[in-house]
Amino acid sequence: MPHIVCHYSVPQDMPPVRDILLALHHAAAATGVVKAEDLKIRALPFSDYLVAGEQHSFFHVSLYMLAGRTAEQKARLSVDLRKALSDLLPATHSISIDVRDMDPDAYKKRLLD
Repeated sequence: MPHIVCHYSVPQDMPPVRDILLALHHAAAATGVVKAEDLKIRALPFSDYLVAGEQHSFFHVSLYMLAGRTAEQKARLSVDLRKALSDLLPATHSISIDVRDMDPDAYKKRLLD
């Protein structure tokens, strides 16, 4: 169920996006806070953007999951995802992670059999 949504600047000297998504998948699953088989990850590039009023490169991750994890678990996810991105994107000006709780009463989904 956890969703990882990535926003990043282009053009940017970086590895293929699929490699980055796989690294995020592995880093998140390795924390033990989320299950690998439950992760959904996607990325959206931006060609028009400003960082501190200038066109600095960025990579931002929002991780959405049902409420119930501790502050320590969310911090571990954030730190480990940031480390994975920092290793892959050493020249990126801004790397940020935001972990969000989703309301389990409001979240609904449908899966095909």
